[in-house]
Amino acid sequence: MLASIDVRMLLVLEALLEHRNVTHAARHLDLSQPSVSRALTRLRLIFNDDLLVRGSRGMVPTPHAECLAQMLPMVLNSIRGMVNCGVAQGKSRSTVRIAMPDHQAIVLLPPLLPLLHERASDLDIVTDSDLTGAVRRLEQGEIDLAIGQIGSAPQSYFRRRLYPDHFACLLRSDHPVLAQDWTIDTFTALRHAAVASDAKDGFDRVQDELAKLGVRDRDPVLVSNILTAALAIMATDLVLVVPCRVATKVAALLPLAIVDPPVDLSPYEVALIWHERCHRDPDHRWLRHEIAAAAAEQSQQQARGQSINEASRL
Repeated sequence: MLASIDVRMLLVLEALLEHRNVTHAARHLDLSQPSVSRALTRLRLIFNDDLLVRGSRGMVPTPHAECLAQMLPMVLNSIRGMVNCGVAQGKSRSTVRIAMPDHQAIVLLPPLLPLLHERASDLDIVTDSDLTGAVRRLEQGEIDLAIGQIGSAPQSYFRRRLYPDHFACLLRSDHPVLAQDWTIDTFTALRHAAVASDAKDGFDRVQDELAKLGVRDRDPVLVSNILTAALAIMATDLVLVVPCRVATKVAALLPLAIVDPPVDLSPYEVALIWHERCHRDPDHRWLRHEIAAAAAEQSQQQARGQSINEASRL
């Protein structure tokens, strides 16, 4: 019997039980009176009951119809909730998992978290610094989004460019090399710090480029994350090559100097990637918009900071 019922029949039954008049129910549903009459006939067959019978002041419900009238709102509200389940404010999703390297978390989380707290205070953000297998994990729902140096989106995936970047060098602010000519030879003579990573997140690509140019330290000091590397170079003569936005964030916290590399390195572009399974989800779409807004705000802050630095040098 369940296969013989569709939502439209239940909506007709709801209107008939509310108005107890075929003509009024038809007007409420924007249907013709004959179509509602036919629907009532079909409903009577489905439930094996008259449901509504003529009375002195219109139609009156049978006991079975009165029972259905109590159950119907819950059933229809559940169906409406299924159709409108996506509350595009992060309400229906309590936890979101995002894979992003820690150096990008330093850049994006400061502008992103206040936006989320203001608009979806109950939403928990869990970050994973490991981008290994991100494509597979997106498909299987282990993570919701991935952020990093992602050149292209495979089939069934979507990619959104967040911002471009270039590489910069970090040294301690009183490093003796800062008083010398900053040349390739000076740069090559320094020992490098490098963030160890098995994931091809794009940050490690700069080490490959330096090696091709013959200026990479053959025995770099490997550390686990960007902040550990920053603390190491603050106390040593090491140099660290990182995306410029990351360098700006770290140098604002520690006594470090930022200088451009004396060699040309490929630009660095950060992108957001997600799987087709979540593409049309309203909550997911809302979160992607918030991440893009946070990235745009960070870009504006970066531009303002560069303007201030340029003005201070005049």
